[in-house]
Amino acid sequence: MDPALLRERELFKKRALSTPAVEKRPAASDSGSHKKKKAKVDKEGSSGSKHTTESSNGTFNLKASSGYKFGCLAKIVNYMKTRHQRGDTHFLTLDEILDETKLLDIGMKQKQWLMTEALANNPKIEVRDGKYAFKPKYHLKDKKALLRLLDKHDQLGLGGVLLDDVEEGLPNSAKAIKALGDQIIFVTRPDKKKVLFYNDKHSQFVVDEEFQKLWRSVPVDSMDEEKIEEYLKKQGISSMQETGPKKVLPVQKRKKPGGQKKRRFKTHNDHLAGVLEDYSDGVPAKK
Repeated sequence: MDPALLRERELFKKRALSTPAVEKRPAASDSGSHKKKKAKVDKEGSSGSKHTTESSNGTFNLKASSGYKFGCLAKIVNYMKTRHQRGDTHFLTLDEILDETKLLDIGMKQKQWLMTEALANNPKIEVRDGKYAFKPKYHLKDKKALLRLLDKHDQLGLGGVLLDDVEEGLPNSAKAIKALGDQIIFVTRPDKKKVLFYNDKHSQFVVDEEFQKLWRSVPVDSMDEEKIEEYLKKQGISSMQETGPKKVLPVQKRKKPGGQKKRRFKTHNDHLAGVLEDYSDGVPAKK
């Protein structure tokens, strides 16, 4: 290497070492305030997130507890219905129900709610001496009881009985219905629900053709169902009540009365009636 360059290099090093260099540091007050601000922001953020988490957890726990209670109630009612359909119609205590439904983690508050409100006020649960059983619409023990019920409805003109109500109240209903055979008639409603009717074989007879013609010749087009039912009642004949779903008539909106309302003007000096004179037509002649 060139000796001249080496000398210049050594001189540059000496000048650099002899020149003092001072590092600029941030002031102590600035760094302290910066740390405090950062700590305050972190604290606010953590407290805000904690508050949000607590509030969200509280809402979630409230909804979860309410949903859990009604979920337990639905499970109990469904279980009581299933055991009734199996033929187990004897009453059970609440502890026995919870044991059979495997709801053993229910607290005392939920138990109290089930005993005093939920099960006691449920239309599908019957309470007797602190014990519970399923309460169907019709209490049917066997196929004979079902046949008597359908016969009674037929005699009183009440129509048929829903298959859902029969299955709910009659243990082993499918077997009983199959055993009755042609003694009952199935009719499917427009909403796809099946209705059971009593098949009265005494009413199965041949009607004379001439009578059929007379029957069909009577016009009833101008009469609605209410007028026909009213006429039958006057003749002492009861009509069969409809078991199908009722049609809801559309609510008619009231029409606002047309025309503008007459404006009322406020009158003054009513206390001087009979004292003041009217000069709208001119000055009255002197008497």
